[in-house]
Amino acid sequence: MIRIYLPPSYGHETGRHYPVLYMHDGQNVFSSAGPDSCFGWGSWEVDRTIEGLVAEGRMREIIVVAVDNSRYRYQEYRGPSYPYSKRELAQLKRAPSGASDDTRFENYSSFLRKELKPYIDRHFRTIKKPEATGIMGSSLGGICSLSIAWDNPRTFGLAGSLSGSFQIERSNFLTNVVQPFRGRRKPIRIYIDSGVIDFTGDDDGKKYTDRLAAALRGIGWRDDVNLKHFTDQPMLELDLGRSGLRHDKWEEARHSQHNEFYWRMRAWRALTFLFPP
Repeated sequence: MIRIYLPPSYGHETGRHYPVLYMHDGQNVFSSAGPDSCFGWGSWEVDRTIEGLVAEGRMREIIVVAVDNSRYRYQEYRGPSYPYSKRELAQLKRAPSGASDDTRFENYSSFLRKELKPYIDRHFRTIKKPEATGIMGSSLGGICSLSIAWDNPRTFGLAGSLSGSFQIERSNFLTNVVQPFRGRRKPIRIYIDSGVIDFTGDDDGKKYTDRLAAALRGIGWRDDVNLKHFTDQPMLELDLGRSGLRHDKWEEARHSQHNEFYWRMRAWRALTFLFPP
């Protein structure tokens, strides 16, 4: 399913065109998902966040196109897979699902670029240029966004990753794509963040997100110019009380930042950086 948010001015400012943000895991993006969605963490509430930021003059009005994930979420979102050799695959007792087969990821990327974006551009008043076209997600959706923008900067000139899963596939995107890169900086404005703890007891991908930020700086990205790198801390009880999160989730929220609640709290940073007024 595709879900589309149009800004309040869209209906009466009929000569105006708007930037577009494409988001993954679309069923969790808008406030209509309700406060009890995502195992009680709630949705991103991106529509409410955007309207509040626009009212404060902190970002531009934008169109948001949210794409629901399929049952093949991992294969579609993971970015380029680790290039297992035939010998490595033979040594694995059970080969990872779709190991060394990027077909589903490539098909999803192609769908966004060649089918969905052209459709949105035909039917809505969009600014078609890459510098006004973003792609963003969390966890697997984070690495997906960076991977697609990295290969297609003439389509997506803005990319956002919240708690991106850059450790997957033996950190292939980071280790074998970004770090060895020796070309000119790609024309992509990038937002990346992480927390410091997740439900596994790990660091919410902080180590790999920090390494990615360092690699991007080495290529030529500049902090607060075309790169925003943020590290979040778990909320204290006072902040949780003000957040509106269900009380029964507070204890869990102190020990995991890898969920829709924290992404909802952080989304404003990505939105204001990618779409400044």
